[in-house]
Amino acid sequence: MQEIDDIRDDEIRILGGRKSRLPRSMWVIILSILGLAALGVIILAVVNYRESEAEQLKEPEPSYFEPVVEPKQEITHSQWIGRQVDSDLQGFMEIKDTTINDIPIRLYIPHNAEMSLHIGRMDKSDKSIIYAAQAADVRADNGGIVGAFVLKGEPRAWGLSKKGYCASIGGKVYVGVAENSPLFEQATEEGGYFFRQYPLVADGELVENEPKGKSIRRGICDRQGEIFMVETGTIESFHDFAQALVDLGVNQAVYLVGSSAYGWAVDENNITYEFGEDNYYTGRYRMPKNTSYIVWRMK
Repeated sequence: MQEIDDIRDDEIRILGGRKSRLPRSMWVIILSILGLAALGVIILAVVNYRESEAEQLKEPEPSYFEPVVEPKQEITHSQWIGRQVDSDLQGFMEIKDTTINDIPIRLYIPHNAEMSLHIGRMDKSDKSIIYAAQAADVRADNGGIVGAFVLKGEPRAWGLSKKGYCASIGGKVYVGVAENSPLFEQATEEGGYFFRQYPLVADGELVENEPKGKSIRRGICDRQGEIFMVETGTIESFHDFAQALVDLGVNQAVYLVGSSAYGWAVDENNITYEFGEDNYYTGRYRMPKNTSYIVWRMK
């Protein structure tokens, strides 16, 4: 018998064994994995495309007749509204217009000025005055001042019907809400000023008030220690006005007489902006003798 290892001269032997093949089940697994991977890539591509398309739909489309209006830069709660000015500059009111909750609002920000109060007719020829607006209300029955009032250290009224207060003592202005405030006594002792009005904002929270009508609204505000006055360009309720101040980031705010009450402000270019109706000069009716004003004068 011929041995397997024996090779004749006319024979050819191929070296190397027969290559092994993968089982059919393994090929099924491999192809399934590749198929799932390909499907995943397709799904991911579709999701990314749809997200990109959705983002594009959020953006305003260019319009020929309605040009896109760039959004206004919002005032963050960490920055002052008014600009920083040199203390050597003459006192003036920085006047800024903005819109909050669709309510047009004008801001009057004092620079290099001090606040005081005044009772009676204002002298419009006084060039030191850069802002004047009616402060406290007047009683309809006897013409007296509504709420506690101190004029240059002299108490002129003691009422507590309104919890909002504003004081100017030693060149510093205080705005807040409290039934009893030691600032009344301090203003009396130190020759300062103090009056009460409707509260609007207390510690950043809206304060509701009883009057429900609408009118031009005004107020004095404290926002992170920055004191300024505000006025609406449209008639508003107390609630909507106070909410706008809250959304502006105001910490404390009290009301100033609104509606047609007369006043004016002077900007850095010495331009005078009047608001309300000057009843003293139109002769429509006699102003109560106890009509009071918040006044800012140049330092």
